[in-house]
Amino acid sequence: MNKRGWIFLIPAAVFTLLAAGFYAGLGIDPSVLPSPLIDRPAPRFTLAPLPGEASGFSSADLSGHVSLVNAFASWCVPCRAEHRVLNALAHTKRVPIYGIDYKDKADVALAWIAELGNPYTRIGADDGRVGIDWGVYGVPETFIVDKDGRIRYKHVGPLTQADVERTILPLVTRLER
Repeated sequence: MNKRGWIFLIPAAVFTLLAAGFYAGLGIDPSVLPSPLIDRPAPRFTLAPLPGEASGFSSADLSGHVSLVNAFASWCVPCRAEHRVLNALAHTKRVPIYGIDYKDKADVALAWIAELGNPYTRIGADDGRVGIDWGVYGVPETFIVDKDGRIRYKHVGPLTQADVERTILPLVTRLER
């Protein structure tokens, strides 16, 4: 084969590499979004409380125990579906649940909590800045933070009871040891 013959093999090689990459991508779970914060300390923050509440939520609240942090909003339809799962988890008193009320109107958030119940140990009102620090793509998103304040897990989308039983509670148990 002459020197020019190799030039025709380049498109075939590029096609083969692209096809292999796409094929490998078929095995990736699209519901799992990687987070650069996994195994890193939770961001430092202080969020004001919702109106009428005694205290907000800050990074200091996450020290010394395993915690679940849930970013939610009253305008979020999947958050409404997830809320009963969070209420059931809170009822077990297995892990404290902290809320980041993400880009919400305070009065609407308070009405939403009054209607659906309050599974949160503390709620902080976020204008979006803290959510960005946590790497929130959209709500709902849930994080597990260990005793040392490190983010150990991120769940994107609404939690289901199956997620709690198969992933959240076993992880909480492991991290409490």
